[in-house]
Amino acid sequence: MSEYPAVITLCHQARQAAAILAHIPTAEKNRALHAMADVLWKERAAILAANQADLEAARAAGLSEAMLDRLMLNEKRLQGILNDLRQVSELPDPAGELMEEKILPNGLHLRKVRVPLGVLAVIYEARPNVTVDVAGLALKSGNCVILRGGSETIRSNRALAAAIQHGLQGTNIPREAIQLIEDTDRQRVLELLQQDQTVDLVLPRGGASLHEFCRQNSRIPVVTGGMGICHLYVDASADLERALPVIENAKVQRPSVCNALDTVLVHPAVAERFLPKLVEKLRADGVTFRADPEACRILLPQCADCVLPAGEQDFDTEWLSLVLGLKVVVNVTEAIEHIAAHSTGHSDGILAHDPEAIREFVEKVDSAAVYVNASTRFTDGAQMGLGAEIAVSTQRLHARGPMGLRELTTYKWIIEGDYSVRG
Repeated sequence: MSEYPAVITLCHQARQAAAILAHIPTAEKNRALHAMADVLWKERAAILAANQADLEAARAAGLSEAMLDRLMLNEKRLQGILNDLRQVSELPDPAGELMEEKILPNGLHLRKVRVPLGVLAVIYEARPNVTVDVAGLALKSGNCVILRGGSETIRSNRALAAAIQHGLQGTNIPREAIQLIEDTDRQRVLELLQQDQTVDLVLPRGGASLHEFCRQNSRIPVVTGGMGICHLYVDASADLERALPVIENAKVQRPSVCNALDTVLVHPAVAERFLPKLVEKLRADGVTFRADPEACRILLPQCADCVLPAGEQDFDTEWLSLVLGLKVVVNVTEAIEHIAAHSTGHSDGILAHDPEAIREFVEKVDSAAVYVNASTRFTDGAQMGLGAEIAVSTQRLHARGPMGLRELTTYKWIIEGDYSVRG
């Protein structure tokens, strides 16, 4: 039995806090966000020490370099997280926003108004920044949140959650608005997924197995996302020199995240010129390649040190590391077909100047973010002006793409009459 409060207790506390938080004025929520950021920075030594202990345990357990990168905090990363938190305070408060208004012929006055979802359950792996990002976005949008991170980051999350709750002291926001399940037993996740009487939405952030586990076991609606098999298609009309740094940025800047590039598709008219240049540039960054037969014909044996023939599952793999798939496609239509077959619907783009190719790609690629002449790394709440996102949804309901403040609300109708009755 866990020494921590039962999951059901935490959820009931969150439901009670939600009734209070939903009516807290914007200025008070903003003050709380700044207070949280101040305390997190003040207590950074304890937070970074806890993170270092997590890193040492993760290395001893044999976690991959990609997972270690996701787990790692330092002062620079912490400062960036806190900057995002403060940026959220500068964003418009969606709660109470008037979405639609009209007066019907019968005199009824209708208003459609944004309201918080209520209580969120966020289940995540490896990334301690999620603890702060989610807390800030939930609070600003008027939602309470139950956080459940992975065992590999439990020390970091405890330190972060304690600082966050410390920051809420002296505000009118209950500390129960942001709570962490500290018991890392997976049974606690199962219990959390059954709390449909108190929790309104589940947001898993992690690998495919976590998303599938939540979908199969939850009695609460689940928003899935955060997995990206991302593509860039290089059309015959692309500026090949300018395409190189875009692909490098998408692959190399931070390869362990979900919007990092996994596969480059190339038109045959430019493949002979472009692929050797691409490999030459990215091999200097430590990138290795998995190439289809046509790309292998162009690149081998000259590039045998870093190019391997693509395996059966390679184009269905989210690499999260310095590995990049290469495939020559007949035209934009085949590129779209490949993306439809292998993409997770996260972020896919085209590098081109031909307006017809761009039009076809944008219209037919069904991903949460579709790019034209830009890196996939922009699928990010802060980069898109939303503040730190709570997740990147790859489904169609209830939100799609980076889930910022507005995506954490629903709405209600307010109907005013004059003692009106329906005829």
